[in-house]
Amino acid sequence: MKLPRAKIINTERYIAGLSTLKNKSNPIKLSANECALGPSPKAVKEYNKISKSFKRYPPDGEFLRKVLAKKFKLEASRIILGSGSDQILELICKAFLSKNDEVIVPEYSFVVYRIYSKLNGAKVIYAKENNLTISINNILSKVTKKTKIVFLANPNNPTGTYISKKDLKLLRKKLRSNILLVVDDAYFEYIKRKDYNSGLDLFSKSKNVVVVRTFSKIYGLAGLRVGWGYASKQIIKDLNIIKPPFNVNRPALYAAAASLLDSLWLKKEIKYINKWRKIMFKKFMNMKIETNEGNTNFLLVNFNRVKISSVRVFNKLAQAGIIVRKMETYSIKNSLRITIGKTNENKKLFLKLEKIINV
Repeated sequence: MKLPRAKIINTERYIAGLSTLKNKSNPIKLSANECALGPSPKAVKEYNKISKSFKRYPPDGEFLRKVLAKKFKLEASRIILGSGSDQILELICKAFLSKNDEVIVPEYSFVVYRIYSKLNGAKVIYAKENNLTISINNILSKVTKKTKIVFLANPNNPTGTYISKKDLKLLRKKLRSNILLVVDDAYFEYIKRKDYNSGLDLFSKSKNVVVVRTFSKIYGLAGLRVGWGYASKQIIKDLNIIKPPFNVNRPALYAAAASLLDSLWLKKEIKYINKWRKIMFKKFMNMKIETNEGNTNFLLVNFNRVKISSVRVFNKLAQAGIIVRKMETYSIKNSLRITIGKTNENKKLFLKLEKIINV
């Protein structure tokens, strides 16, 4: 008997970091770059209120687009909403890529860029980084007549490094005008550098750039899945043609809007992360664990200097009920990515790491 068979799908599957551990009921999860302080209480209140009307389909999100437009001084008609920023990336690839097209990504970049590119028949080209930092020269050296899209996050995941506003503007200037530049602003709120500007600040008037943002990180709404993108009216029109109806659920829409309006909570999270990023950097350096100061809510750490395997460290931490992120998917050797957690979680991490490396 012949059965239906799916077509051959030539791409890897996204593998999320662990969320649970065997025999550990409440593990400390420092693997997914989630918000340390959690969502705004105002967002939670709005979610609970909306929960009384789950039987209704969600609205089209016009009110959230208006809140976004007002907060960031944008045109609401140039905003598209997605079930997480991942869906915006998926729509971009569906709309712009065909078989044999090429997409350029930095060698250490969010795996979703290459997954959706390959699903739509494109060949993924990797541009080398310099000291774990995106190189615009290396990106430009990979451009061919087949290049359709360049994806990058700034600051970057999983390295935590960034490229300057000067270099990012230069990259767009030197790319052919018909190459789409996609700038992922997922972590822009955390970075405070004089030579940095977000993708939205730099390219809000551009006709060949899409900027994507998320409510999953600093706003603490990862479980609700809501993100958004900003681009020219023509690009947004093209993406809306293939966007599923009702793609963002009702509580996510209202909780996201409430989050945007709670600027005090946002400042509290930023202050907390900046404080603990400095503490963690200093602590890791004292333990002779290699890392950089970072510009996000996580740090990438390497264990070559202490001559220990990252696999051993991961397993030992897991045995203690602490989950961090392996870097095999990103091909970053002997390293782990560690999210900044709550104060007691961070302190437990330090104590366990000190025991593992015998400090």
